[in-house]
Amino acid sequence: MRKVTAKEFTGTRAWDALDIENIEGATVRLHWTDAPYKWHVNDGPEVFVVLDGAVDMHTRRNGREEIWRLAVGDVFHAESGDEHVAHPDGPARVLVIEKAGSV
Repeated sequence: MRKVTAKEFTGTRAWDALDIENIEGATVRLHWTDAPYKWHVNDGPEVFVVLDGAVDMHTRRNGREEIWRLAVGDVFHAESGDEHVAHPDGPARVLVIEKAGSV
């Protein structure tokens, strides 16, 4: 057993992660970041929960880009094949649950 306090986790570089658990092929990871990720498409679903800070999630569908503002407590769900990229607004901590080995 352990307690993880999200606000206390800080990485040394953007998107550093604390591995919390691997459940039947899915990873549960706490990420710290202060910089955008990269455009990507997961090969499975992704659940992205903002625990601290704010994140603008950019998505693309049919050549059209949309931005979803995510605040503390907001959950973003991407299906397999959904193109997206996270842009934090300052430092942020997010919990990501996805298939092990996803981009």
